Amino acid sequence: MKVAFNTLGCKVNSYETEALIEKFEQANYQIVDFNKTSDVYVINSCMVTNTGERKSKKIIKRPIKNNPNAIVIVMGCLTQLKADEILNIDGVKIVVGTKNRGRIVEYLEEYLKNKQKLNKVTKLENNESYDNLFISDFKGHTRAFLKIQDGCNNFCSYCIIPYTRGRIRSKAPEKVILEAKKLVDSGHIEIVLTGIHTGGYGEDLNDYSFARLLEDLDKIEGLKRIRISSIEITELTDEVISIIRKSNKIVNHIHIPLQGGNDRILKSMNRKYTTKEYLDIINKLRDNIEDLAVTTDIIVGFPGETDKDFEEALEFIKKVDFQELHVFPFSSRAGTVAAKMKNQVNGVIKKERVHKLLDLSEKLKTNHIKNQVGKIHRLIPEQIKDGYLQGHTRDYILVKVKEDASLIGKEIHIKITEFNDTGCFGEMVD
Repeated sequence: MKVAFNTLGCKVNSYETEALIEKFEQANYQIVDFNKTSDVYVINSCMVTNTGERKSKKIIKRPIKNNPNAIVIVMGCLTQLKADEILNIDGVKIVVGTKNRGRIVEYLEEYLKNKQKLNKVTKLENNESYDNLFISDFKGHTRAFLKIQDGCNNFCSYCIIPYTRGRIRSKAPEKVILEAKKLVDSGHIEIVLTGIHTGGYGEDLNDYSFARLLEDLDKIEGLKRIRISSIEITELTDEVISIIRKSNKIVNHIHIPLQGGNDRILKSMNRKYTTKEYLDIINKLRDNIEDLAVTTDIIVGFPGETDKDFEEALEFIKKVDFQELHVFPFSSRAGTVAAKMKNQVNGVIKKERVHKLLDLSEKLKTNHIKNQVGKIHRLIPEQIKDGYLQGHTRDYILVKVKEDASLIGKEIHIKITEFNDTGCFGEMVD
């Protein structure tokens, strides 16, 4: 039978889909493109925002147009909270939440035998065990995502994820190391550590921490780059900063969510820091890590955000001098504290503020790249596109070079020579 996959949302979802592709391949299913006719369609859903939920529901309905007899399986955050609603969509035969996904092949074969719709979503318990999905390859990519933990204990007032993913639980260190070695053996010299709350890794383990994991991964032979997908400012301890500083593998690009650029809004969001504490740690990072690039997430139009609050956030963002911003309009999620708050911000105002921040982000990104012209960087080429070999530097600048495709997946040294409206260009150096 043919099986097609579609993944919405975060890097964690991408990892989990890759793990399930391997399981289906091991069971002798044929993997095909999602836009082609398939017997089975597996959709890994998202509901972190209204947009993510809307896109998920739209894509769930698409396969039946390609094949009215198809079996549609939906898994992920959306089904964890809305299983019955999703199971009622035409064509959907099986729903799975954010646990027991490793049994999807088994569930499909149960459906094929009995022809009865299956709701395999079960409640997440506080002491939930880690769902040990595993990948040995991340096909079609030079960078491989490696999921090290699941769940979150923070309960930010706007966020639905603790309810869809449960509490923090970490993958056993020996399994993380083994998986990393397998990925390196498959040709991936860059690994992106990912999770729902990546820096929370180890909180549930005895005598082992995120810092220890970084040290152990740093020792893996053949691994050239370790990238942390995202980490909270409060988890960048002196020990973690020291390990990043000493490592030749952990890159000089860190994504550190800010979410609110004003202390009053941060408190209302139930974030665990002030703007001063955030900036102090950023300054400490820059004192210790050469040419550090910091990117961030920022939520616009949080309930009660005034024009003054927004202007303060703009000024704070400029002071931090991020490389780039990921901007999200506040999305009210039923079941969260923020959904019940008064003074919800008008959608038109949210849109205007989003555009202002996106314009600022473009300026910050442009300034960062312009400052790199003439400098030597290490680049891992990822693909040939428009006649250029393209890949990312350690600080996550996309650079185009005129070189041979045989260099894809290998680390090379380049000098950034030019930056213009069509992109950033470089040339290979010895």
